Amino acid sequence: MRFFVTASRAACSLASVLVVGLSVTASEPVIDGEAVTRINATLDSFVEAGAVVGVSALIYEDDDEVYFGAFGMADEEAGLPMSRDTIVQIFSMTKPITGAALMQLQERGLFELDDDVAKVIPSFGNLMVATGVDDSGGYLLESPRRPMTIRDLTRHTSGLANSVAHPIVGTQLKELDPLNRDNRLADAVEKFSQLPLMFHPGEQWAYGPSVDVQAHIVERLSEMNFADYLDQNVLRPLKMNETRYVVPEMDRDRLAAVYWRDDQTGELSKKSGDEEFNAKPWPLTPGGWGLTSTIDDYMRFARMLLNEGELEGVRILKPETVQAMATNQISNEVTERSWLPSKGQVGFGIDLAVRLQPPASNEENKGVVGEFFWDGAASTLFWVDPQNELAVVLFVQLRPFDKVGLHKAFRDAVYGS
Repeated sequence: MRFFVTASRAACSLASVLVVGLSVTASEPVIDGEAVTRINATLDSFVEAGAVVGVSALIYEDDDEVYFGAFGMADEEAGLPMSRDTIVQIFSMTKPITGAALMQLQERGLFELDDDVAKVIPSFGNLMVATGVDDSGGYLLESPRRPMTIRDLTRHTSGLANSVAHPIVGTQLKELDPLNRDNRLADAVEKFSQLPLMFHPGEQWAYGPSVDVQAHIVERLSEMNFADYLDQNVLRPLKMNETRYVVPEMDRDRLAAVYWRDDQTGELSKKSGDEEFNAKPWPLTPGGWGLTSTIDDYMRFARMLLNEGELEGVRILKPETVQAMATNQISNEVTERSWLPSKGQVGFGIDLAVRLQPPASNEENKGVVGEFFWDGAASTLFWVDPQNELAVVLFVQLRPFDKVGLHKAFRDAVYGS
Protein backbone atom coordinates (compact mmCIF):
# COMPACT_ATOMS: atom_id res chain seq x y z
CA MET A 1 0.00 0.00 0.00
CA ARG A 2 1.35 3.43 -0.94
CA PHE A 3 -0.24 6.79 -0.46
CA PHE A 4 0.61 10.45 -0.80
CA VAL A 5 -0.43 13.29 1.46
CA THR A 6 0.11 16.95 0.68
CA ALA A 7 -0.84 19.96 2.72
CA SER A 8 -0.08 23.66 2.69
CA ARG A 9 -0.38 26.66 4.98
CA ALA A 10 1.14 30.09 5.14
CA ALA A 11 4.59 29.95 3.54
CA CYS A 12 6.30 31.00 6.75
CA SER A 13 4.73 28.09 8.61
CA LEU A 14 4.38 25.08 6.35
CA ALA A 15 6.00 25.02 2.94
CA SER A 16 5.06 21.48 2.03
CA VAL A 17 4.42 18.04 3.41
CA LEU A 18 4.77 14.90 1.37
CA VAL A 19 4.46 11.38 2.71
CA VAL A 20 5.28 8.51 0.41
CA GLY A 21 5.92 4.83 0.41
CA LEU A 22 4.23 3.56 3.57
CA SER A 23 4.40 -0.18 3.00
CA VAL A 24 2.64 -3.05 4.69
CA THR A 25 5.29 -5.53 5.90
CA ALA A 26 5.31 -8.54 8.15
CA SER A 27 6.72 -6.43 11.01
CA GLU A 28 5.28 -3.22 12.38
CA PRO A 29 6.75 -0.19 10.56
CA VAL A 30 8.32 2.62 12.55
CA ILE A 31 6.93 5.30 10.25
CA ASP A 32 3.20 4.68 10.19
CA GLY A 33 0.38 7.19 9.93
CA GLU A 34 0.65 8.14 13.60
CA ALA A 35 4.39 8.76 13.25
CA VAL A 36 3.77 10.98 10.23
CA THR A 37 1.26 13.01 12.21
CA ARG A 38 3.70 13.34 15.13
CA ILE A 39 6.57 14.44 12.90
CA ASN A 40 4.47 16.99 11.02
CA ALA A 41 3.14 18.49 14.25
CA THR A 42 6.57 18.57 15.85
CA LEU A 43 8.45 20.25 13.02
CA ASP A 44 5.63 22.69 12.32
CA SER A 45 5.53 23.65 16.00
CA PHE A 46 9.18 24.73 15.98
CA VAL A 47 8.48 27.06 13.05
CA GLU A 48 5.26 28.39 14.61
CA ALA A 49 7.08 29.09 17.89
CA GLY A 50 9.86 30.98 16.12
CA ALA A 51 12.46 28.49 17.37
CA VAL A 52 13.61 27.84 13.80
CA VAL A 53 12.95 29.68 10.55
CA GLY A 54 12.75 26.55 8.43
CA VAL A 55 13.26 22.81 8.75
CA SER A 56 12.95 19.70 6.58
CA ALA A 57 13.17 15.97 7.16
CA LEU A 58 13.51 12.90 4.95
CA ILE A 59 13.15 9.28 6.11
CA TYR A 60 13.71 5.97 4.35
CA GLU A 61 12.53 2.71 5.88
CA ASP A 62 13.33 -0.68 4.38
CA ASP A 63 14.83 1.25 1.44
CA ASP A 64 11.53 3.00 0.66
CA GLU A 65 10.92 6.70 1.13
CA VAL A 66 8.31 6.93 3.88
CA TYR A 67 8.42 10.59 4.85
CA PHE A 68 9.35 14.00 3.54
CA GLY A 69 8.28 17.29 5.08
CA ALA A 70 9.46 20.87 4.63
CA PHE A 71 8.28 23.64 6.95
CA GLY A 72 8.89 27.37 7.07
CA MET A 73 11.49 29.33 5.18
CA ALA A 74 15.03 28.64 4.00
CA ASP A 75 15.62 32.39 3.81
CA GLU A 76 12.82 34.49 5.25
CA GLU A 77 14.14 37.82 4.05
CA ALA A 78 14.54 36.52 0.50
CA GLY A 79 11.10 34.87 0.54
CA LEU A 80 12.66 31.43 -0.09
CA PRO A 81 10.60 28.53 1.32
CA MET A 82 12.26 25.44 2.78
CA SER A 83 11.90 22.82 0.07
CA ARG A 84 13.21 19.60 -1.32
CA ASP A 85 15.93 21.27 -3.38
CA THR A 86 17.09 23.69 -0.66
CA ILE A 87 20.87 23.71 -0.31
CA VAL A 88 22.27 23.88 3.23
CA GLN A 89 25.68 24.10 4.82
CA ILE A 90 26.20 20.73 6.48
CA PHE A 91 29.31 21.65 8.51
CA SER A 92 30.45 18.55 10.46
CA MET A 93 28.22 16.20 8.51
CA THR A 94 31.12 16.54 6.06
CA LYS A 95 33.16 14.35 8.42
CA PRO A 96 31.52 10.96 7.73
CA ILE A 97 31.92 11.60 4.00
CA THR A 98 35.63 12.20 4.55
CA GLY A 99 35.76 9.02 6.63
CA ALA A 100 34.26 7.06 3.73
CA ALA A 101 36.89 8.48 1.36
CA LEU A 102 39.70 7.60 3.76
CA MET A 103 38.46 4.05 4.33
CA GLN A 104 38.34 3.40 0.59
CA LEU A 105 42.12 3.76 0.66
CA GLN A 106 42.36 1.42 3.63
CA GLU A 107 40.44 -1.13 1.57
CA ARG A 108 43.08 -0.75 -1.14
CA GLY A 109 45.80 -1.64 1.35
CA LEU A 110 47.40 1.80 1.37
CA PHE A 111 47.36 2.05 5.18
CA GLU A 112 46.15 0.35 8.33
CA LEU A 113 44.23 2.13 11.05
CA ASP A 114 46.96 1.52 13.62
CA ASP A 115 49.70 2.94 11.39
CA ASP A 116 51.66 5.83 12.84
CA VAL A 117 50.41 9.07 11.21
CA ALA A 118 54.07 10.01 10.71
CA LYS A 119 54.33 7.14 8.23
CA VAL A 120 52.19 9.25 5.87
CA ILE A 121 52.95 12.75 7.24
CA PRO A 122 56.62 12.71 8.32
CA SER A 123 56.43 16.03 10.20
CA PHE A 124 54.08 14.38 12.70
CA GLY A 125 57.03 12.28 13.86
CA ASN A 126 58.29 15.31 15.82
CA LEU A 127 55.15 15.98 17.85
CA MET A 128 55.42 16.71 21.56
CA VAL A 129 52.77 16.94 24.28
CA ALA A 130 52.27 20.18 26.24
CA THR A 131 51.89 19.55 29.96
CA GLY A 132 52.02 23.15 31.17
CA VAL A 133 54.02 26.38 30.96
CA ASP A 134 57.18 27.44 32.77
CA ASP A 135 57.81 30.70 34.62
CA SER A 136 58.78 32.47 31.41
CA GLY A 137 55.65 31.32 29.57
CA GLY A 138 57.32 28.60 27.52
CA TYR A 139 55.83 25.17 27.05
CA LEU A 140 56.62 22.27 29.33
CA LEU A 141 56.88 19.41 26.86
CA GLU A 142 57.25 15.66 26.93
CA SER A 143 57.39 12.99 24.27
CA PRO A 144 54.14 11.19 23.45
CA ARG A 145 53.72 7.91 25.31
CA ARG A 146 53.00 6.36 21.94
CA PRO A 147 52.75 7.65 18.36
CA MET A 148 49.52 9.16 17.06
CA THR A 149 47.79 6.62 14.80
CA ILE A 150 45.37 7.05 11.96
CA ARG A 151 42.78 5.38 14.20
CA ASP A 152 43.29 8.27 16.66
CA LEU A 153 42.40 10.69 13.87
CA THR A 154 39.20 8.81 13.03
CA ARG A 155 37.94 8.68 16.62
CA HIS A 156 39.15 12.09 17.92
CA THR A 157 41.79 10.79 20.31
CA SER A 158 44.70 12.43 18.48
CA GLY A 159 45.42 15.24 20.94
CA LEU A 160 45.52 17.88 18.19
CA ALA A 161 44.84 21.41 19.43
CA ASN A 162 41.17 22.22 18.93
CA SER A 163 40.49 25.62 20.52
CA VAL A 164 42.14 29.02 20.77
CA ALA A 165 40.74 29.08 24.30
CA HIS A 166 42.93 26.16 25.38
CA PRO A 167 44.95 27.37 28.41
CA ILE A 168 48.28 26.08 27.09
CA VAL A 169 48.34 25.86 23.29
CA GLY A 170 45.43 28.19 22.46
CA THR A 171 47.54 31.28 21.85
CA GLN A 172 49.87 29.58 19.38
CA LEU A 173 46.93 27.91 17.65
CA LYS A 174 45.40 31.34 17.12
CA GLU A 175 48.68 32.71 15.75
CA LEU A 176 49.26 29.83 13.33
CA ASP A 177 45.59 29.70 12.26
CA PRO A 178 45.96 26.35 10.43
CA LEU A 179 42.41 26.20 9.11
CA ASN A 180 42.41 29.65 7.58
CA ARG A 181 40.62 29.27 4.27
CA ASP A 182 43.65 30.65 2.43
CA ASN A 183 45.71 27.63 3.53
CA ARG A 184 45.80 24.43 1.53
CA LEU A 185 45.30 21.21 3.49
CA ALA A 186 49.06 20.60 3.24
CA ASP A 187 49.71 24.03 4.78
CA ALA A 188 47.18 23.40 7.55
CA VAL A 189 48.71 20.05 8.45
CA GLU A 190 52.22 21.52 8.47
CA LYS A 191 51.06 24.18 10.92
CA PHE A 192 49.45 21.56 13.16
CA SER A 193 52.75 19.68 13.19
CA GLN A 194 54.34 22.79 14.75
CA LEU A 195 51.87 22.77 17.65
CA PRO A 196 52.23 20.69 20.82
CA LEU A 197 49.46 18.16 21.43
CA MET A 198 46.88 18.85 24.14
CA PHE A 199 47.21 15.30 25.53
CA HIS A 200 48.88 11.99 24.83
CA PRO A 201 47.34 10.23 21.82
CA GLY A 202 44.63 7.76 22.73
CA GLU A 203 44.13 9.02 26.28
CA GLN A 204 41.24 11.47 25.82
CA TRP A 205 38.42 12.21 23.38
CA ALA A 206 38.42 15.77 22.05
CA TYR A 207 36.58 16.90 18.92
CA GLY A 208 38.70 18.92 16.57
CA PRO A 209 40.76 19.07 13.39
CA SER A 210 41.57 15.35 13.18
CA VAL A 211 39.31 14.89 10.14
CA ASP A 212 41.08 17.68 8.28
CA VAL A 213 44.29 15.70 8.75
CA GLN A 214 42.43 12.65 7.43
CA ALA A 215 41.62 14.63 4.29
CA HIS A 216 45.30 15.40 3.76
CA ILE A 217 46.16 11.72 4.23
CA VAL A 218 43.71 11.03 1.40
CA GLU A 219 45.60 13.55 -0.71
CA ARG A 220 48.99 12.00 0.05
CA LEU A 221 47.93 8.40 -0.51
CA SER A 222 45.80 9.04 -3.60
CA GLU A 223 48.09 11.72 -5.05
CA MET A 224 44.97 13.78 -5.78
CA ASN A 225 43.51 17.01 -4.45
CA PHE A 226 41.05 16.03 -1.72
CA ALA A 227 38.04 17.72 -3.34
CA ASP A 228 38.79 15.94 -6.63
CA TYR A 229 39.19 12.58 -4.91
CA LEU A 230 35.92 13.07 -3.04
CA ASP A 231 34.07 14.02 -6.21
CA GLN A 232 35.41 11.15 -8.30
CA ASN A 233 35.25 8.37 -5.72
CA VAL A 234 32.34 9.16 -3.39
CA LEU A 235 30.05 11.97 -4.53
CA ARG A 236 29.79 11.32 -8.25
CA PRO A 237 29.41 7.53 -7.95
CA LEU A 238 26.60 8.10 -5.42
CA LYS A 239 25.00 10.69 -7.72
CA MET A 240 25.38 13.30 -4.97
CA ASN A 241 25.62 15.93 -7.67
CA GLU A 242 24.70 18.85 -5.43
CA THR A 243 27.10 18.08 -2.59
CA ARG A 244 30.06 20.40 -3.01
CA TYR A 245 32.25 23.08 -1.47
CA VAL A 246 31.31 25.79 -3.97
CA VAL A 247 27.67 26.58 -4.78
CA PRO A 248 27.56 27.91 -8.37
CA GLU A 249 25.99 31.29 -8.97
CA MET A 250 23.10 29.66 -10.84
CA ASP A 251 22.17 27.65 -7.71
CA ARG A 252 22.82 30.23 -5.04
CA ASP A 253 19.18 31.30 -4.91
CA ARG A 254 18.48 27.88 -3.35
CA LEU A 255 21.06 28.28 -0.56
CA ALA A 256 19.45 28.51 2.88
CA ALA A 257 20.48 31.29 5.22
CA VAL A 258 22.07 30.43 8.55
CA TYR A 259 20.12 31.93 11.45
CA TRP A 260 21.79 32.73 14.76
CA ARG A 261 19.76 32.55 17.96
CA ASP A 262 20.21 35.19 20.65
CA ASP A 263 20.51 33.34 23.96
CA GLN A 264 18.85 36.17 25.85
CA THR A 265 15.87 36.93 23.62
CA GLY A 266 15.56 33.80 21.51
CA GLU A 267 15.40 35.99 18.40
CA LEU A 268 16.84 34.68 15.14
CA SER A 269 18.95 36.74 12.77
CA LYS A 270 21.45 36.32 9.95
CA LYS A 271 25.12 37.27 10.11
CA SER A 272 26.95 38.65 7.14
CA GLY A 273 29.64 36.41 5.73
CA ASP A 274 28.11 33.05 6.66
CA GLU A 275 27.86 32.09 3.00
CA GLU A 276 31.28 33.37 1.89
CA PHE A 277 33.16 30.08 2.16
CA ASN A 278 30.78 28.40 -0.27
CA ALA A 279 30.56 31.31 -2.69
CA LYS A 280 33.88 30.72 -4.47
CA PRO A 281 36.82 28.29 -4.44
CA TRP A 282 39.32 28.67 -1.60
CA PRO A 283 42.68 26.93 -1.18
CA LEU A 284 41.32 25.07 1.87
CA THR A 285 39.07 22.06 1.23
CA PRO A 286 38.53 20.85 4.79
CA GLY A 287 37.68 17.28 5.65
CA GLY A 288 35.83 18.24 8.80
CA TRP A 289 33.40 20.83 7.45
CA GLY A 290 32.67 22.99 4.44
CA LEU A 291 30.39 20.94 2.18
CA THR A 292 26.90 21.97 1.16
CA SER A 293 24.19 19.50 0.21
CA THR A 294 20.52 18.92 -0.46
CA ILE A 295 18.46 16.60 1.69
CA ASP A 296 18.10 14.04 -1.11
CA ASP A 297 21.83 14.09 -1.77
CA TYR A 298 22.74 13.44 1.83
CA MET A 299 20.11 10.72 2.06
CA ARG A 300 21.93 8.89 -0.71
CA PHE A 301 25.02 8.82 1.49
CA ALA A 302 22.98 7.63 4.49
CA ARG A 303 21.28 4.91 2.44
CA MET A 304 24.67 3.72 1.19
CA LEU A 305 25.76 3.22 4.79
CA LEU A 306 22.48 1.50 5.68
CA ASN A 307 22.95 -0.81 2.68
CA GLU A 308 26.42 -1.79 3.93
CA GLY A 309 28.36 0.31 1.46
CA GLU A 310 26.32 -0.07 -1.70
CA LEU A 311 23.57 1.95 -3.37
CA GLU A 312 21.71 1.13 -6.57
CA GLY A 313 24.38 -1.28 -7.75
CA VAL A 314 27.31 1.03 -6.99
CA ARG A 315 29.64 -0.11 -4.21
CA ILE A 316 31.42 2.64 -2.29
CA LEU A 317 32.66 0.61 0.68
CA LYS A 318 32.86 -3.04 1.65
CA PRO A 319 30.32 -4.27 4.23
CA GLU A 320 33.09 -4.96 6.74
CA THR A 321 34.35 -1.38 6.32
CA VAL A 322 30.94 0.09 7.12
CA GLN A 323 30.74 -2.26 10.10
CA ALA A 324 34.10 -0.95 11.34
CA MET A 325 32.96 2.66 10.90
CA ALA A 326 29.82 1.89 12.91
CA THR A 327 31.65 0.05 15.71
CA ASN A 328 32.84 1.81 18.86
CA GLN A 329 36.60 2.40 18.71
CA ILE A 330 37.04 4.03 22.15
CA SER A 331 38.10 1.87 25.08
CA ASN A 332 36.55 2.25 28.52
CA GLU A 333 39.91 3.56 29.74
CA VAL A 334 39.24 6.81 27.88
CA THR A 335 37.17 8.54 30.55
CA GLU A 336 37.73 12.17 29.52
CA ARG A 337 35.31 12.60 26.61
CA SER A 338 34.55 16.33 26.51
CA TRP A 339 30.89 16.80 25.49
CA LEU A 340 30.43 13.42 23.77
CA PRO A 341 28.29 12.07 26.68
CA SER A 342 25.72 14.76 25.87
CA LYS A 343 24.88 12.67 22.79
CA GLY A 344 23.65 9.84 25.04
CA GLN A 345 24.93 6.34 25.76
CA VAL A 346 27.36 6.43 22.86
CA GLY A 347 30.87 5.60 21.81
CA PHE A 348 32.64 6.71 18.67
CA GLY A 349 33.52 4.73 15.56
CA ILE A 350 35.19 6.07 12.43
CA ASP A 351 33.87 9.63 12.06
CA LEU A 352 30.51 8.54 13.50
CA ALA A 353 28.95 8.32 16.95
CA VAL A 354 27.68 4.83 17.80
CA ARG A 355 24.85 4.12 20.27
CA LEU A 356 25.94 1.48 22.79
CA GLN A 357 23.07 1.45 25.28
CA PRO A 358 19.38 2.38 25.26
CA PRO A 359 18.54 5.87 26.55
CA ALA A 360 19.04 5.98 30.31
CA SER A 361 16.18 8.43 30.87
CA ASN A 362 13.39 10.26 29.07
CA GLU A 363 15.63 13.31 28.89
CA GLU A 364 18.10 11.54 26.62
CA ASN A 365 17.68 11.48 22.86
CA LYS A 366 15.77 8.42 21.71
CA GLY A 367 17.60 5.87 19.64
CA VAL A 368 18.29 2.19 19.13
CA VAL A 369 21.42 0.28 20.12
CA GLY A 370 23.58 -0.11 17.02
CA GLU A 371 22.45 3.18 15.52
CA PHE A 372 25.22 5.43 14.18
CA PHE A 373 24.91 9.14 13.47
CA TRP A 374 26.39 12.59 13.38
CA ASP A 375 25.30 16.22 13.13
CA GLY A 376 26.52 19.65 12.08
CA ALA A 377 27.14 23.04 13.65
CA ALA A 378 23.96 24.50 12.12
CA SER A 379 21.92 21.77 13.86
CA THR A 380 21.63 19.40 10.90
CA LEU A 381 21.41 15.69 11.81
CA PHE A 382 21.45 12.26 10.25
CA TRP A 383 21.29 8.77 11.64
CA VAL A 384 21.22 5.20 10.42
CA ASP A 385 19.25 2.62 12.42
CA PRO A 386 20.10 -0.83 11.03
CA GLN A 387 17.75 -2.64 13.42
CA ASN A 388 14.71 -0.87 11.97
CA GLU A 389 16.26 -0.32 8.52
CA LEU A 390 15.87 3.45 8.92
CA ALA A 391 17.90 6.25 7.37
CA VAL A 392 16.96 9.72 8.58
CA VAL A 393 18.15 13.21 7.58
CA LEU A 394 17.09 16.45 9.28
CA PHE A 395 18.02 19.79 7.71
CA VAL A 396 17.89 23.16 9.43
CA GLN A 397 20.25 26.15 9.61
CA LEU A 398 20.28 27.16 13.28
CA ARG A 399 23.29 28.31 15.29
CA PRO A 400 24.56 27.91 17.95
CA PHE A 401 24.01 24.16 17.84
CA ASP A 402 20.45 23.10 18.74
CA LYS A 403 19.71 25.03 21.90
CA VAL A 404 15.97 24.67 21.25
CA GLY A 405 15.70 20.88 21.68
CA LEU A 406 14.86 20.18 18.04
CA HIS A 407 16.82 16.93 17.80
CA LYS A 408 15.23 15.37 20.86
CA ALA A 409 11.73 16.41 19.83
CA PHE A 410 12.27 15.08 16.32
CA ARG A 411 13.60 11.75 17.54
CA ASP A 412 10.67 11.48 19.96
CA ALA A 413 8.31 12.05 17.06
CA VAL A 414 10.01 9.45 14.86
CA TYR A 415 10.04 6.67 17.44
CA GLY A 416 6.99 7.59 19.51
CA SER A 417 6.43 5.72 22.76
